[in-house]
Amino acid sequence: MGRQAVKIPGPLGQRGRGRRRLPLRRTLLPAARFLGDLLPRLLDMGLAAALLLVISPLLLARGVASVLQTGRLFDFDELIGRCRTRIHRLRFAGSGPLKGLAVWFSVLKGDLALVGPRPLSPAEAAAVPVADAVRFSVRPGLVTPFGVKRQVGIAHLGESRIDRDFVYAQSVKGDLGLAARSMVTGVLGGGAARETPPLLNFFGIPILNTSMAEAVDWLMAVGASGHGAARQLAFVNPDCLNIAWHDAEYRAVLLAAARVLPDGIGIHIGCRMQGVALRENVNGTDLFPLLCAAAAERGRSLFLLGARPGIAASAAERMQRRYPKLRIAGTRDGYFDVAEEPAVIEQINASGADLLLVAFGAPRQDVWLHHHRDALAPPVRMGVGGLFDFYSGRIPRAPVWMREIGLEWVYRLLQEPGRMWRRYVIGNPLFLYRVWRQMLSPERFALPPERVPATTEPTP
Repeated sequence: MGRQAVKIPGPLGQRGRGRRRLPLRRTLLPAARFLGDLLPRLLDMGLAAALLLVISPLLLARGVASVLQTGRLFDFDELIGRCRTRIHRLRFAGSGPLKGLAVWFSVLKGDLALVGPRPLSPAEAAAVPVADAVRFSVRPGLVTPFGVKRQVGIAHLGESRIDRDFVYAQSVKGDLGLAARSMVTGVLGGGAARETPPLLNFFGIPILNTSMAEAVDWLMAVGASGHGAARQLAFVNPDCLNIAWHDAEYRAVLLAAARVLPDGIGIHIGCRMQGVALRENVNGTDLFPLLCAAAAERGRSLFLLGARPGIAASAAERMQRRYPKLRIAGTRDGYFDVAEEPAVIEQINASGADLLLVAFGAPRQDVWLHHHRDALAPPVRMGVGGLFDFYSGRIPRAPVWMREIGLEWVYRLLQEPGRMWRRYVIGNPLFLYRVWRQMLSPERFALPPERVPATTEPTP
């Protein structure tokens, strides 16, 4: 009886079409990678050459001025580029306008690209974490992903992390999109540097001009301080400030809050109108994952109250999967009446939560927290609007590219036009009109003197 071959399950020992094509793939893969590197470089060279040709009369005049002033054509900054090599970012020598046009020669030479991470000084390059060193695998750029986000105040993750994410997802299409968005954010950013006051004043309400990192640190510190040092934090966007314009109770709640933080592109534009700069857009939606990460690391616990039945629990479950060490002390939907409030407060207090997040929508959430400030035990209490809907997955958030050009509100309007049209279509222009009115009569909207020390209190 002849010996039968044993058939091994799966692809082992089988010569399928995939195996026959393997040598071809090995041959073509390096060529594909080469073309993938070459195409962006050709686009950069073509754009730089075309621009230099178009502005050649300006370059000639600027070059002559540089030589007459200093005896040399260019100065340069020595920076770290691709593969940690030394590169030169050129500028015309001497003083006067148009010095920066010489940087396009650096693009033509290949030291810089149109889009890429910021070129770093040698000291900055040495400080880049090993986990983020992938940023040196591409050419640094004139337009940077961190710079685009910083212009509209959403560079919350830090430059190294943003650069790393950019490199992993880089494509020609993505580079062109980032370059296009940089034109919009350049207009929103306002170009020239402006004063960055510690407090912003909108309609006489003091708003802390802070960063996301500082806000998270403050929340963590207060969360560890115990009930005796309880603090209420509020986020305000143009819609909130429009409500506070005519709602005396809500206005009083905001004035009594330990901190009021700026949320939304409308605040950014309002700051520009007043001639000041907003440090960052410190909105609750972007803050939440950073808060959860910090709470997981430092052992703080959260209680999520509000939204439809099941939404807070779903958001908690998702964030615990993302941050396994995160402690959620409890969740509760926002559908309860006045008679049930004592039981809800007892549930919150019994949970031992350090931070209470309430999603009733403004102004109800902030007023509710203020009314029950003496009964609630968590040291930190904050209203977070529709945050749980986003992180539960019930409502998708706007794409990053829309957030980078300040159009997240348009996305929300398209999602729920019946509910949101009055807030955005009427509310946004009304807010800017009221900012203009404040500028005409600043003495009428002066900040309450007694609130300034409380609002700018040091981090505990």
